Amino acid sequence: MDYKLWIDGKWTAGKGSAVLDVEDPATGEKIDEVVNACEADVNDAVAAAQRAFYDGRWSGKTPSERSAVLNKMADLIEARSEEFARIESEDTGKPYEYLCKGIDIPFGIDNLRFFAAATRDTSGSHAGEYAPGFTSIYRREPCGVTAGIAPWNYPFLMAMWKIGAPLAAGCTSVIKPASLTPRTTLLLGEIAKEAGLPDGVLNVISGNVGHLLTAHPDVRMVSLTGATETGKNIMRTAADTIKRVHLELGGKAPALVFEDADAELVAQKVIIGGYINTGQDCTAATRIIVHKSRLAEMTDAIVAAAEKVKVGMPFDKGTEMGPLISANQRETVMGFVERAKQGGAKILTGGKIPAAFEKGYFYEPTVITNVGQDAECVQEEIFGPVLVIQSFDDEAEALAMGNDVVYGLAASIFTDDVSRAMRLSAKLEFGTVWINDHTPLSSETPHGGFKQSGFGKDLSAEAVGDYLVTKHVMIAL
Repeated sequence: MDYKLWIDGKWTAGKGSAVLDVEDPATGEKIDEVVNACEADVNDAVAAAQRAFYDGRWSGKTPSERSAVLNKMADLIEARSEEFARIESEDTGKPYEYLCKGIDIPFGIDNLRFFAAATRDTSGSHAGEYAPGFTSIYRREPCGVTAGIAPWNYPFLMAMWKIGAPLAAGCTSVIKPASLTPRTTLLLGEIAKEAGLPDGVLNVISGNVGHLLTAHPDVRMVSLTGATETGKNIMRTAADTIKRVHLELGGKAPALVFEDADAELVAQKVIIGGYINTGQDCTAATRIIVHKSRLAEMTDAIVAAAEKVKVGMPFDKGTEMGPLISANQRETVMGFVERAKQGGAKILTGGKIPAAFEKGYFYEPTVITNVGQDAECVQEEIFGPVLVIQSFDDEAEALAMGNDVVYGLAASIFTDDVSRAMRLSAKLEFGTVWINDHTPLSSETPHGGFKQSGFGKDLSAEAVGDYLVTKHVMIAL
């Protein structure tokens, strides 16, 4: 397919001449190219979204009409789900059967169906008499043109989050996929048109133009999933035009493992939580903090499970973990591990490039121990298949260690003590806390962080609410 930009309901080659190569992380080879948009393309896309917002071609539709279009989009994507899964696997290196076809694409479709239903939610719209002689009406209105910046670790899934919620709210959207993984998002433009979405309501631009999009004065809200430093830069830029900012940023999730936890269950869940998507997940279970009485047993179980993870080519049957996204990302991960070793850490398994993979950006599932709380590998997001095991003496220390990072996206607790689970879940400073599991999400439940993991929610009715503005209308009787 000849991938162009999707602006105002049609494919366009763009007004510049630059292109971006798309690389297969499993081989390191070029597999495609897309347009590297320029400033004029950004202006065209925002102008199309602004026209579409102000003439009411979308915001003026009834909730049921908007819901029908979003449901139709979900149907069309589902009919092409294998194509989406194949392209996603090629762009990211994710296992095709296990992750792209098995999880990401189906969950993204479900997310869009949820947002189609949320379009018809009437909560927050009500009327009453709150001052003598007046009736007040609360209106929940779309905020305007929105910009979505999606990451490379979950390109399709995050595109659903950046598109579904604002469209459900009645906003118009310009979305920019990550430059490394643009192709599944670019496909969404023509699908939206086929589903009946009016021209200009959804625009998709590829390239290194995120800064131009987030700085545009006609964009009312920016939603980013990405690195914390990128989020800080967007907040600074947004200040110039007082934009709304919606940020889902980095994470450093602890898994607190107590003396009554089941070793087999812990190993199973933290291996999935730590190595799914090759550890390139902001909610990844990266810090396994174990009660000292069970440290040796839990460590043995986790290492044994890590060594059974099947690393392989994305389209090979049974592959559980593919490559990292790029050469740069692998160098970053290797740097963390090497510095940990130099600081006295012990590598229990992994810690190197698999011998069987001469091409691509593969790295072994890795487990590290013998590190202090202030160690870089404990405090900083590695974003690769690296787990760090620590120990604690009592509940208070476990809680303190869990909270002792700048991030606050996700955490988990492994215990059979319901009272302990409830106490700790209330005190952990993380947007999601799992009990006896790690990583599951649902379309109905909010996803977002505390502290430097950002603010605002993806998924759930709360996500739609982030794109709405409450207006008070006061009528003299």
